[in-house]
Amino acid sequence: MMSMTCRNLDFGTRVLELVAVGSSSNASIERHSVKNQGKTFTSKVYGARRMVCSRQNISRTRVFSTNTSEALLDGVGERTAPVLDLKKEAKSPISLANLFEVVADDLLTLNQNLQSIVGAENPVLMSAAEQIFGAGGKRMRPALVFLVSRATAELAGLKDLTTKHRRLAEIIEMIHTASLIHDDVLDESDMRRGKETVHQLYGTRVAVLAGDFMFAQSSWYLANLENLEVIKLISQVIKDFASGEIKQASSLFDCDVELEEYLLKSYYKTASLIAASTKGAAIFSGADRSVTEQMYEFGKNLGLSFQVVDDILDFTQSAEQLGKPAGSDLAKGNLTAPVIFALEKEPKLREIIESEFCETGSLDEAIELVKQCGGIERAQELAKEKADIAIENLRCLPQSNFRLALEDMVMFNLERID
Repeated sequence: MMSMTCRNLDFGTRVLELVAVGSSSNASIERHSVKNQGKTFTSKVYGARRMVCSRQNISRTRVFSTNTSEALLDGVGERTAPVLDLKKEAKSPISLANLFEVVADDLLTLNQNLQSIVGAENPVLMSAAEQIFGAGGKRMRPALVFLVSRATAELAGLKDLTTKHRRLAEIIEMIHTASLIHDDVLDESDMRRGKETVHQLYGTRVAVLAGDFMFAQSSWYLANLENLEVIKLISQVIKDFASGEIKQASSLFDCDVELEEYLLKSYYKTASLIAASTKGAAIFSGADRSVTEQMYEFGKNLGLSFQVVDDILDFTQSAEQLGKPAGSDLAKGNLTAPVIFALEKEPKLREIIESEFCETGSLDEAIELVKQCGGIERAQELAKEKADIAIENLRCLPQSNFRLALEDMVMFNLERID
């Protein structure tokens, strides 16, 4: 087992200290640099946050965050971090291609295996699987499996990924795909990532059966991993999917829904799978329990941040950008973080929602009220709070290109709402 030292991370008025080894990350949000007595200072800015790095050499980096919710500061001593007034350089947004470059070969193998894993017993089901697999998905969840697998493998002295690591990534993507097929049926969505959904092309019956088949097939491969802890972990995810859908269906157009309920539903529907993915990857690396638990927390907090960002984009992006109608969640009565925050300030918004948008133009009016009442801004802060915690969860990992890519994924998510 490789020994390591994890340095403290503080946020808000706190200090995050990292150990950097190897090549620098491809991530850059907004960079500033200046040389002073042999030191190079770099500042990263995302959203309302400025990250200031003082780099003396390739092996040491100090990062100071200058803005975070007080809720994350409990029990932590405050220190004021200096913010350098530096000349701006051109902004270079994080791209998924660069972010996943260190696991590009792993993802290529996964793409080649996915359709063969689904099976060729039924041509209709295969066509449905090809439709959803080929719909331009980001493969974020299997990429997370590979990144965490490789980051934690170093702790256990593994030189390469095991067959179980690779099979886990494939199972996770199958489960995610099955959930999307069923989601589109429940939401009566005609488009997914700019393409027609499975149920739109083949009918509801085939779509439901295709999703069921993929859940069953993934469960069979999961059982063959012969790791009871991982089997329990992933089985809970499938249960959580159902719990999330029931929770959402039972609270449509409910203006009294609280933020905690929204976060729980978001955990069930989104974060549970990501958390199980990252923890399962660490388990197959043979990492200590403390590390596997931190990887679970990382996946959970990244997943929650990702869902909040998605819910913000439902209000701020066009139908063309979203690949579905803008404001579609609100139109169906699914009240997300921006709406919950806006309801605290605008009584009229409650009246419109409880009327279920019965009047022409009422949906557009509700969307405008959410924007005017600060719902978007407060949701952005929530997404950033969860992102801060996710970064902190990674401090137990040795510094590597894989850990840097995991950190960059957190920032990439926030860049979507910059």
